[in-house]
Amino acid sequence: MKNKIFRQIKNEIRILGIDDAPFTPHQKGETLLVGTIFRGGLWMDGVLTTHLQIDGCDATSKIIKMVNNSRHRDQIGVMILDGITFGGFNVVDIKNIFEKTSIPVIVVMRKHPDLDKIKKALKNFPDGKDKWKIIEKAGKIYHIESNGSLYIQINGLDLEDAVRIINLSTTHSAIPEPIRTAHLIASGVTEGESRGSA
Repeated sequence: MKNKIFRQIKNEIRILGIDDAPFTPHQKGETLLVGTIFRGGLWMDGVLTTHLQIDGCDATSKIIKMVNNSRHRDQIGVMILDGITFGGFNVVDIKNIFEKTSIPVIVVMRKHPDLDKIKKALKNFPDGKDKWKIIEKAGKIYHIESNGSLYIQINGLDLEDAVRIINLSTTHSAIPEPIRTAHLIASGVTEGESRGSA
């Protein structure tokens, strides 16, 4: 599938930022995934949610379903993921997401992942080899400077457009506002649930 060509990246481009909620590692169960829809990096227009298995293999399908079933679907110009794994080692296939949604994907990381450490950790999973193949499939990791040092992976758009979108949406911290806000919401909901069950 060919990359999306952005003839002009408007200040109010609709961006879907996705992050997961805190969870207890190495335990079976689900964790919350939150998506926030922003116009650029300034106004939030909507929130999407789903749940995925901790250390499972359903992150890709859950994101595709969450996006394609959303009433905001046709407005979203790009999605930004906070990392390529959610719920521990539930690895996201960014190529598959682009193919099934037609929405380009940018993965943002605050530091370069320790790939040797990740590969070693995946040996503890029955489907570790499959997870590693998805990580390799995500492609090159680029180092960029926005409001700080970031590392990104992309699918469905050119690097130049990805950098422009990152810079446009990074307004209040060192990371794009859509994923910063998704993280805040996911963390707040989880904290509220923990207090309610106490």
